[in-house]
Amino acid sequence: MVSILTLVNTGGLDAAIEHEAPAFLRAQGVTLHELSRHGNALDLTLEGTPTGLEAEAEKWKVDFALQPAAHRQKRLLVSDMESTLVQNEFLDDIAALAGVGERVRDITARAMNGELDFAGALKARLALIAGQPEGLLEKAWEGVRWMPGAKELFAALRTNGVRTLIVSGGFRFFTGRVREILGADGDSANDLVIENGKFTGAPVEPILGREVKEQLLERTATEMGIPLHETLAVGDGANDLPMLLRAGLGVAFHAKPNVAAAAKCRVRYSDLTALLAFAGIR
Repeated sequence: MVSILTLVNTGGLDAAIEHEAPAFLRAQGVTLHELSRHGNALDLTLEGTPTGLEAEAEKWKVDFALQPAAHRQKRLLVSDMESTLVQNEFLDDIAALAGVGERVRDITARAMNGELDFAGALKARLALIAGQPEGLLEKAWEGVRWMPGAKELFAALRTNGVRTLIVSGGFRFFTGRVREILGADGDSANDLVIENGKFTGAPVEPILGREVKEQLLERTATEMGIPLHETLAVGDGANDLPMLLRAGLGVAFHAKPNVAAAAKCRVRYSDLTALLAFAGIR
Protein backbone atom coordinates (compact mmCIF):
# COMPACT_ATOMS: atom_id res chain seq x y z
CA MET A 1 0.00 0.00 0.00
CA VAL A 2 1.25 3.46 -0.89
CA SER A 3 1.31 5.78 2.12
CA ILE A 4 2.24 9.37 2.82
CA LEU A 5 4.39 10.18 5.82
CA THR A 6 4.11 13.85 6.76
CA LEU A 7 6.70 15.40 9.06
CA VAL A 8 5.99 18.89 10.35
CA ASN A 9 7.14 21.43 12.89
CA THR A 10 5.38 24.74 12.33
CA GLY A 11 8.02 26.43 14.45
CA GLY A 12 10.71 25.41 11.96
CA LEU A 13 11.75 22.20 10.27
CA ASP A 14 15.43 21.26 10.35
CA ALA A 15 16.72 21.05 6.77
CA ALA A 16 18.83 18.01 7.73
CA ILE A 17 15.66 15.93 8.00
CA GLU A 18 15.41 15.89 4.20
CA HIS A 19 18.45 13.60 4.28
CA GLU A 20 17.88 11.85 7.61
CA ALA A 21 14.30 10.74 7.01
CA PRO A 22 14.93 8.99 3.66
CA ALA A 23 18.04 7.32 5.09
CA PHE A 24 16.03 6.09 8.08
CA LEU A 25 13.31 4.65 5.82
CA ARG A 26 15.67 2.98 3.36
CA ALA A 27 17.60 1.37 6.22
CA GLN A 28 14.39 -0.48 7.10
CA GLY A 29 13.74 -1.62 3.56
CA VAL A 30 10.93 0.87 3.00
CA THR A 31 10.56 1.91 -0.63
CA LEU A 32 10.60 5.70 -1.00
CA HIS A 33 8.91 6.99 -4.15
CA GLU A 34 8.90 10.73 -3.65
CA LEU A 35 9.97 13.45 -1.24
CA SER A 36 8.59 16.99 -1.30
CA ARG A 37 8.96 19.90 1.06
CA HIS A 38 6.40 22.62 1.62
CA GLY A 39 7.59 25.24 4.10
CA ASN A 40 7.86 23.58 7.49
CA ALA A 41 6.37 20.28 6.32
CA LEU A 42 7.90 17.32 4.53
CA ASP A 43 5.92 14.67 2.60
CA LEU A 44 7.42 11.27 1.85
CA THR A 45 5.48 8.89 -0.42
CA LEU A 46 6.43 5.33 0.44
CA GLU A 47 5.56 1.64 0.44
CA GLY A 48 6.18 -0.37 3.55
CA THR A 49 5.70 0.17 7.26
CA PRO A 50 8.48 1.98 9.12
CA THR A 51 9.19 0.80 12.66
CA GLY A 52 10.61 2.95 15.41
CA LEU A 53 9.21 6.04 13.73
CA GLU A 54 8.08 7.68 16.96
CA ALA A 55 11.56 7.46 18.49
CA GLU A 56 13.10 8.97 15.35
CA ALA A 57 10.51 11.75 15.26
CA GLU A 58 11.41 12.57 18.84
CA LYS A 59 15.05 12.98 17.80
CA TRP A 60 14.02 15.17 14.87
CA LYS A 61 11.54 17.16 17.01
CA VAL A 62 8.74 16.80 14.49
CA ASP A 63 5.09 15.84 14.56
CA PHE A 64 4.09 13.19 12.04
CA ALA A 65 1.15 11.43 10.42
CA LEU A 66 1.31 8.23 8.38
CA GLN A 67 -1.75 7.76 6.16
CA PRO A 68 -2.81 5.75 3.12
CA ALA A 69 -2.19 8.05 0.16
CA ALA A 70 -5.69 7.34 -1.18
CA HIS A 71 -7.27 8.55 2.07
CA ARG A 72 -5.28 11.68 2.73
CA GLN A 73 -7.87 14.16 1.50
CA LYS A 74 -10.17 15.34 4.28
CA ARG A 75 -13.62 16.89 3.86
CA LEU A 76 -14.74 17.27 7.49
CA LEU A 77 -13.01 18.49 10.66
CA VAL A 78 -14.60 17.85 14.04
CA SER A 79 -12.77 19.78 16.75
CA ASP A 80 -12.82 20.08 20.50
CA MET A 81 -12.80 23.68 21.75
CA GLU A 82 -11.18 24.18 25.17
CA SER A 83 -7.41 23.68 25.30
CA THR A 84 -7.66 23.02 21.56
CA LEU A 85 -9.09 26.03 19.70
CA VAL A 86 -8.74 28.27 22.72
CA GLN A 87 -6.23 27.97 25.53
CA ASN A 88 -8.93 28.41 28.15
CA GLU A 89 -10.90 25.92 30.19
CA PHE A 90 -13.82 28.28 30.70
CA LEU A 91 -15.34 26.49 33.68
CA ASP A 92 -11.98 26.79 35.41
CA ASP A 93 -11.99 30.51 34.58
CA ILE A 94 -15.51 30.92 35.96
CA ALA A 95 -14.51 29.07 39.10
CA ALA A 96 -11.47 31.32 39.55
CA LEU A 97 -13.74 34.36 39.34
CA ALA A 98 -15.99 32.73 41.93
CA GLY A 99 -13.10 32.02 44.30
CA VAL A 100 -13.06 28.22 43.92
CA GLY A 101 -10.58 27.99 41.07
CA GLU A 102 -8.09 25.56 42.59
CA ARG A 103 -10.74 23.00 43.54
CA VAL A 104 -12.33 23.06 40.09
CA ARG A 105 -9.00 23.02 38.21
CA ASP A 106 -7.98 19.84 40.03
CA ILE A 107 -11.18 18.05 38.99
CA THR A 108 -10.83 19.31 35.41
CA ALA A 109 -7.25 18.08 35.10
CA ARG A 110 -8.14 14.62 36.40
CA ALA A 111 -11.20 14.35 34.17
CA MET A 112 -9.31 15.41 31.05
CA ASN A 113 -6.63 12.81 31.74
CA GLY A 114 -9.30 10.12 31.99
CA GLU A 115 -8.99 9.58 35.74
CA LEU A 116 -12.60 10.61 36.45
CA ASP A 117 -15.93 10.02 34.74
CA PHE A 118 -16.62 13.11 32.62
CA ALA A 119 -20.29 13.55 33.48
CA GLY A 120 -19.69 13.09 37.19
CA ALA A 121 -16.76 15.48 37.11
CA LEU A 122 -18.83 18.11 35.29
CA LYS A 123 -21.59 17.92 37.89
CA ALA A 124 -19.07 18.12 40.73
CA ARG A 125 -17.50 21.23 39.25
CA LEU A 126 -20.82 22.92 38.59
CA ALA A 127 -21.93 22.24 42.16
CA LEU A 128 -18.99 24.36 43.33
CA ILE A 129 -20.26 27.45 41.46
CA ALA A 130 -23.93 27.07 42.44
CA GLY A 131 -25.47 30.41 43.36
CA GLN A 132 -22.93 32.46 41.41
CA PRO A 133 -24.24 35.12 38.99
CA GLU A 134 -24.57 34.20 35.31
CA GLY A 135 -22.60 37.38 34.50
CA LEU A 136 -19.47 35.34 35.18
CA LEU A 137 -19.95 33.77 31.73
CA GLU A 138 -19.33 37.12 30.07
CA LYS A 139 -16.42 37.91 32.36
CA ALA A 140 -14.82 34.56 31.54
CA TRP A 141 -15.23 35.22 27.80
CA GLU A 142 -13.38 38.52 28.17
CA GLY A 143 -10.28 36.48 28.98
CA VAL A 144 -10.42 34.27 25.88
CA ARG A 145 -6.97 33.29 24.58
CA TRP A 146 -6.86 31.80 21.09
CA MET A 147 -4.72 28.78 20.43
CA PRO A 148 -1.93 29.60 17.94
CA GLY A 149 -2.96 28.58 14.44
CA ALA A 150 -6.70 28.23 15.18
CA LYS A 151 -7.87 31.11 13.01
CA GLU A 152 -5.45 30.24 10.20
CA LEU A 153 -6.56 26.59 10.29
CA PHE A 154 -10.24 27.35 9.92
CA ALA A 155 -9.67 29.99 7.25
CA ALA A 156 -7.65 27.57 5.14
CA LEU A 157 -10.13 24.73 5.60
CA ARG A 158 -13.00 27.01 4.58
CA THR A 159 -11.10 28.13 1.48
CA ASN A 160 -10.54 24.49 0.52
CA GLY A 161 -14.17 23.46 1.02
CA VAL A 162 -13.63 21.44 4.20
CA ARG A 163 -16.65 21.49 6.54
CA THR A 164 -16.03 22.17 10.22
CA LEU A 165 -17.87 21.30 13.44
CA ILE A 166 -16.96 22.29 17.00
CA VAL A 167 -17.97 19.80 19.71
CA SER A 168 -17.31 20.55 23.36
CA GLY A 169 -18.03 19.19 26.80
CA GLY A 170 -18.04 22.86 27.78
CA PHE A 171 -20.86 25.31 27.19
CA ARG A 172 -22.79 26.58 24.20
CA PHE A 173 -22.37 30.16 25.47
CA PHE A 174 -18.73 29.88 24.41
CA THR A 175 -18.89 27.48 21.46
CA GLY A 176 -21.38 29.73 19.68
CA ARG A 177 -19.00 32.66 19.86
CA VAL A 178 -16.00 30.60 18.82
CA ARG A 179 -18.01 29.21 15.88
CA GLU A 180 -18.94 32.70 14.69
CA ILE A 181 -15.40 34.04 14.92
CA LEU A 182 -13.80 31.03 13.22
CA GLY A 183 -16.55 30.65 10.63
CA ALA A 184 -17.25 27.02 11.55
CA ASP A 185 -20.29 25.30 10.08
CA GLY A 186 -21.74 24.25 13.42
CA ASP A 187 -21.22 23.69 17.14
CA SER A 188 -22.54 21.38 19.84
CA ALA A 189 -21.98 21.73 23.57
CA ASN A 190 -23.64 21.58 26.98
CA ASP A 191 -25.97 24.12 28.55
CA LEU A 192 -26.14 25.37 32.12
CA VAL A 193 -29.29 25.57 34.21
CA ILE A 194 -29.75 29.21 35.23
CA GLU A 195 -32.55 30.46 37.48
CA ASN A 196 -33.11 34.04 38.61
CA GLY A 197 -29.82 35.06 37.02
CA LYS A 198 -27.74 32.51 38.96
CA PHE A 199 -26.19 29.11 38.28
CA THR A 200 -28.15 26.30 39.91
CA GLY A 201 -25.08 24.08 39.87
CA ALA A 202 -26.62 21.66 37.37
CA PRO A 203 -26.17 21.03 33.64
CA VAL A 204 -28.97 20.54 31.16
CA GLU A 205 -29.33 16.80 30.56
CA PRO A 206 -28.25 14.82 28.60
CA ILE A 207 -24.62 15.76 29.00
CA LEU A 208 -22.44 15.94 25.89
CA GLY A 209 -19.51 13.71 26.75
CA ARG A 210 -17.10 11.30 25.08
CA GLU A 211 -19.71 8.99 23.54
CA VAL A 212 -21.69 11.90 22.12
CA LYS A 213 -18.60 13.42 20.52
CA GLU A 214 -17.93 10.19 18.66
CA GLN A 215 -21.61 9.95 17.67
CA LEU A 216 -21.60 13.52 16.35
CA LEU A 217 -18.57 12.75 14.19
CA GLU A 218 -20.26 9.70 12.70
CA ARG A 219 -23.68 11.35 12.28
CA THR A 220 -22.31 14.52 10.70
CA ALA A 221 -20.18 12.55 8.26
CA THR A 222 -23.15 10.39 7.31
CA GLU A 223 -25.46 13.38 6.83
CA MET A 224 -22.88 15.06 4.60
CA GLY A 225 -22.16 11.89 2.63
CA ILE A 226 -18.53 11.90 3.75
CA PRO A 227 -16.79 8.55 4.41
CA LEU A 228 -15.04 8.34 7.77
CA HIS A 229 -11.61 8.05 6.15
CA GLU A 230 -12.15 11.60 4.88
CA THR A 231 -12.72 12.96 8.39
CA LEU A 232 -10.25 14.71 10.66
CA ALA A 233 -10.69 15.13 14.42
CA VAL A 234 -8.63 17.03 16.97
CA GLY A 235 -8.74 17.34 20.75
CA ASP A 236 -6.71 17.13 23.94
CA GLY A 237 -8.77 15.39 26.62
CA ALA A 238 -10.01 11.93 27.52
CA ASN A 239 -13.53 12.79 26.38
CA ASP A 240 -12.09 13.37 22.88
CA LEU A 241 -10.36 10.01 22.59
CA PRO A 242 -13.22 7.89 21.12
CA MET A 243 -13.73 10.59 18.49
CA LEU A 244 -10.00 10.68 17.71
CA LEU A 245 -9.81 6.92 17.32
CA ARG A 246 -12.91 6.83 15.10
CA ALA A 247 -11.92 9.59 12.66
CA GLY A 248 -9.95 8.98 9.47
CA LEU A 249 -7.16 10.91 11.18
CA GLY A 250 -7.49 11.73 14.87
CA VAL A 251 -4.95 14.17 16.25
CA ALA A 252 -4.17 14.50 19.97
CA PHE A 253 -3.17 18.15 20.21
CA HIS A 254 -0.75 18.95 23.07
CA ALA A 255 -2.86 16.38 24.86
CA LYS A 256 -3.07 15.04 28.38
CA PRO A 257 -0.60 12.17 28.95
CA ASN A 258 -3.10 9.31 28.88
CA VAL A 259 -4.71 10.69 25.72
CA ALA A 260 -1.41 11.24 23.92
CA ALA A 261 -0.36 7.68 24.76
CA ALA A 262 -3.54 6.18 23.29
CA ALA A 263 -3.90 8.34 20.17
CA LYS A 264 -2.43 7.29 16.83
CA CYS A 265 -1.33 10.82 15.87
CA ARG A 266 0.01 13.50 18.19
CA VAL A 267 0.99 17.14 17.84
CA ARG A 268 3.56 18.19 20.40
CA TYR A 269 5.84 20.68 18.66
CA SER A 270 3.53 22.51 16.23
CA ASP A 271 0.54 24.79 16.31
CA LEU A 272 -2.85 23.89 14.85
CA THR A 273 -1.77 24.55 11.29
CA ALA A 274 0.03 21.18 11.43
CA LEU A 275 -3.38 19.72 10.59
CA LEU A 276 -3.22 21.46 7.22
CA ALA A 277 0.07 19.73 6.46
CA PHE A 278 -1.42 16.36 7.41
CA ALA A 279 -4.37 16.99 5.06
CA GLY A 280 -2.10 18.11 2.21
CA ILE A 281 -3.37 21.71 2.26
CA ARG A 282 -0.63 24.21 1.55
